[in-house]
This record gives sequence, C-alpha cells and structure tokens, in this order.
Amino acid sequence: MSDPKPGQDSPETGDDAPSLAVPSRRQLLMGGAAAASAIVSIRPALANTAASVLNCTIPVPDQGRAGNFIAPNGQLVPAGTPGAYPGTGRSFTGEQVKQALRGRPLPGTGYEQNQAYLNYIRRLQRGTSGFTCYASLQMPR
Repeated sequence: MSDPKPGQDSPETGDDAPSLAVPSRRQLLMGGAAAASAIVSIRPALANTAASVLNCTIPVPDQGRAGNFIAPNGQLVPAGTPGAYPGTGRSFTGEQVKQALRGRPLPGTGYEQNQAYLNYIRRLQRGTSGFTCYASLQMPR
C-alpha cells in the first residue's frame, strides 16, 4: 500500500469518520463566560429561596379548622376539650417555627402549649395550609 498524499482520504478516515475537532481558545473562553454567568444568576435565586422559606407562614390551625383546639399530641379536637389548647388565630413564620424546632418557644406560648403547637406542625399533611412551608424547613441547605 502506498501512503496517502495530502488532500487524499486514507481508508481509515473516510467521509464516515467522526470529526474530532479541538475547540479553539475563543470557544473555551465563551463557554467559561456562559458558565460564570449561570452561576451569578443562580446564586441570588438560591438566596431568595432561602429567604422566602423563612418568611413563609404556618397557621395553627389552618383556616378550615380554626374552631378546633389542639391536643398535646398535635391532633385537632373539638373546642372545649380538656387539656387541649385553642388555636392561635395567627400564623407563625418559617423563621419562628425553625427556631422553635431548635428549642426556642413560639411567640406568645407557654411550654406545654408550644409543644402542642409544634406537634400539630409536625403532623401537617400534604394539602394542609402550612405544609409546604414546614416541608421546606426540613430541606437541607
């Protein structure tokens, strides 16, 4: 066999062979600039998400069950049930709940009432007002 001459295709590198083009320096720099731009735009979005999690609210109990009391185990019980606590009539922020889960009391509550409210919050189910806020507090950062 003879060696291929310049401009002549060799049998190994015909038209069907994949092109292994090496990116130019300019292409690499443009790719790096795009990646840096993505990082700059993603970081503020993550910071805004963290801030919104702490500002979300959890009603105790939600408006649909506002007439009920909260038992020490966190279950909703009929109003006037002995040993149960009336709802707060207000919502707690994600930051207040996060601090309470770490040992600080919820604003305006005594120890046992605080524990009942926290048990209620821990029992929140999907579709209940405040569930998304509580679930987002559980996400690692």
